[in-house]
Amino acid sequence: MPSTQHWLMKSEPDECSIDDALTAPGRIVPWTGVRNYQARNFMRDAMRVGNGVLFYHSSCAEPGIVGIARVASGSRADPTQFDPASPYHDPASKPESPRWLLVDVQALRKTRLLGLAELRGVPALAGMRVLQRGNRLSITPVTPAEWRAIEALLA
Repeated sequence: MPSTQHWLMKSEPDECSIDDALTAPGRIVPWTGVRNYQARNFMRDAMRVGNGVLFYHSSCAEPGIVGIARVASGSRADPTQFDPASPYHDPASKPESPRWLLVDVQALRKTRLLGLAELRGVPALAGMRVLQRGNRLSITPVTPAEWRAIEALLA
């Protein structure tokens, strides 16, 4: 898998919003609850400490990019998979061979909302995975050109 330096990571704001992340100790939150193998593999195989992250609110009234963050740790077992009280519990996953991983994400700053309509209106973002019909992945790579286009929108 090629080394990607930028990511878009979706979070439901009632679970972990950009504001929650900014007020967490060290502005660092564990990215728990990822239950898609491709997204898990991105965390395991391609994410590196320091990679840029577009913090994206999903499953809300106005989905879109709401902040800039960075990957703050390597991957490790997601403890929610072992917790029967967690909505992310996976009874088939065992501590000696965890199925699901997480990385820590450090929020750097809140941005204005870059909603889907605005993002779709930028030709340089036409290929961005979050904008593709049917894309439901919670973690997707962002190309350097897409990252620059987002930075320009936020300038």
